[in-house]
Amino acid sequence: LAKLGIKEVRDLLFHFPARYENFGNVVPIGSARPGDVVTVQGRVTDVDARVARSRRLNVLSATITDDSGSLPVTWFNQAYLKDTLTTDKPVLLAGKVTLGKQGPYLANPIHEIKRLGADPIHTARLVPVYPETRGVTSRWFRYIIEKLLPLADNVEDPLPQELRDQFDLMPVADALRAVHFPATTDEADRARHRFSFEELFCIQLAVLKTKRDMQREAAPAIATDIEAIKAFTESLTFTLTDSQKKAAWRILKDMERATPMNRLLEGDVGSGKTVVAAVAALNAVRAGYRVAVMAPTEILAHQHYNNFAKVLYGTGVDVSVLTRTKKDRAATQADVVIGTHALIQDKVNFKKLGLVVIDEQHRFGVAQRAALKQKMAGHLPHLLSMTATPIPRTLALTVYGDLDISLLREMPKGRKKIETRLVLPNEREEAFTLIRNELDAGRQAFVIFPLVEESEKLEAKAATQERERLAQGPFKNYKVGLLHGKLKPAEKESVMQEFKDGKLDVLVATSVVEVGIDVPNATVMMIENAERFGLAQLHQFRGRVGRSEHQSYCLLLSESTTQTARKRLRALVKADSGFKLAEYDLALRGPGEVYGTRQSGLPDLAVAALSDVKLIEDARLAAQEYLETDPTLAHNKNLHERVETLQKTMHFE
Repeated sequence: LAKLGIKEVRDLLFHFPARYENFGNVVPIGSARPGDVVTVQGRVTDVDARVARSRRLNVLSATITDDSGSLPVTWFNQAYLKDTLTTDKPVLLAGKVTLGKQGPYLANPIHEIKRLGADPIHTARLVPVYPETRGVTSRWFRYIIEKLLPLADNVEDPLPQELRDQFDLMPVADALRAVHFPATTDEADRARHRFSFEELFCIQLAVLKTKRDMQREAAPAIATDIEAIKAFTESLTFTLTDSQKKAAWRILKDMERATPMNRLLEGDVGSGKTVVAAVAALNAVRAGYRVAVMAPTEILAHQHYNNFAKVLYGTGVDVSVLTRTKKDRAATQADVVIGTHALIQDKVNFKKLGLVVIDEQHRFGVAQRAALKQKMAGHLPHLLSMTATPIPRTLALTVYGDLDISLLREMPKGRKKIETRLVLPNEREEAFTLIRNELDAGRQAFVIFPLVEESEKLEAKAATQERERLAQGPFKNYKVGLLHGKLKPAEKESVMQEFKDGKLDVLVATSVVEVGIDVPNATVMMIENAERFGLAQLHQFRGRVGRSEHQSYCLLLSESTTQTARKRLRALVKADSGFKLAEYDLALRGPGEVYGTRQSGLPDLAVAALSDVKLIEDARLAAQEYLETDPTLAHNKNLHERVETLQKTMHFE
């Protein structure tokens, strides 16, 4: 039960069904027809257990009879039912009527002994089906939760009466009864709607309260040096796009305030986020402040160092990189210090830290902010996060609701469009020929394949086999490297650096390369079993190439014949915009699959509701109004505890 997050009785009440089986069609046995999903009631006779040797199955056969007729029944590997079913009491059986060689029969039906004066819970109704774990079945959950439901009246409703009235929401006790054992699908939907609203309302309270708390913090008010910024942008070898200009100006205006900026700069791979961040960094340094740039990995820290040093060359701004292997004092004294997130955890002290730039970690948590505040003697620097992950509007309103968001919707001029192709099984050799031609021209290629099993050990084995297959087959005359999740951080860094330095021609990798290295010489991204990835993720992979003047290619290999899979992949072939693809993927697959929400700290019902813009907007409005009257949530202990937990646990990185 602990694996399902169930530790207290209350947790059982809030362990909601994943779906419902409709066994409400109760019919006389004589009326049951093949293909029907029914519940029948009668006496069970002729119970016989045997072992089917050919399939090594325990087979239990019986007959159920009422006044209208009889029906054969078969169960597989449920021999224990022999003793349960030999009773004088009427038995209810629910399932699909199947047509066999001997005529209609019930295969593996759910059983329930008729209880005097009690409603059925396993049959003859909408039957809840729960998320299960080893040794704990839906049947057990139904049995236990039915007995616990009277305790629903003791559950304090966190939603005030006026809020429930305003949005027509069921009281919590009624909703608990209806979500577990609904009389109709409408009643089940109303109950789930109430709890979805409640979860989203709490999330909105958490993000809006975080935003308010940030606005009460002190930060350095950094004036904008218009002349310095103008001279810098005019010295660049390219012209900033309108999106870059607007984003940079908004960031500079945020930094003028004496409260900390908390902005997310969102743009496709290659849209020019670094130069926008460099404008902010230059302005902070000109005002006498220092800047820290944090990257997820050491190799990305080095990449950022190269990019910032190149962009800021000639401005007089001193840029350094601080890594595990380089921790000298000089590195920490530079105007712009670049490193991993260890920058705020290690004994690195910054004097006058004015700006922190965070790459691909959208949520800068409470504990991390506290660490910064401690270093800054009670002040906070301005925070600018950057991401190439397209964020649909509903997520921007919920998970990232405490952040102000700037979008870079345009790509710099002169970039060649990446040629994206769907490669069917009979076209694989053509794809390999294209890659070999690119390698012979001195270019490099990525080959990505999906994790088939939820295990790094199996992933490592599969990755190794894939690398061997390619190294001995299509790419036998080339240097083929390997990158997977089981490698130690230092090994990953080493492999990626070899590829970056041109010592490897082909890099075989799992999705660890999704947010990662900039290798301008790589011109081909080949993705095996592309249908297994989300569109936003595929778009990220594609963004690893097309970073130079050379024509680049993204090859989507797929053996799937389903219309949905082909439709999704063709959408990627046609679309350039990550934003459009993210919205399309969200609508098609649902937020749980698209955004890896198991690690997000978000409740399941909230995740399921992330596609419902109206519900999210209602919850946000309600949260804004509630915080006007009770800004610290002091008047509602239940809400206060829920929101505090969410503030600590929510992360979507």
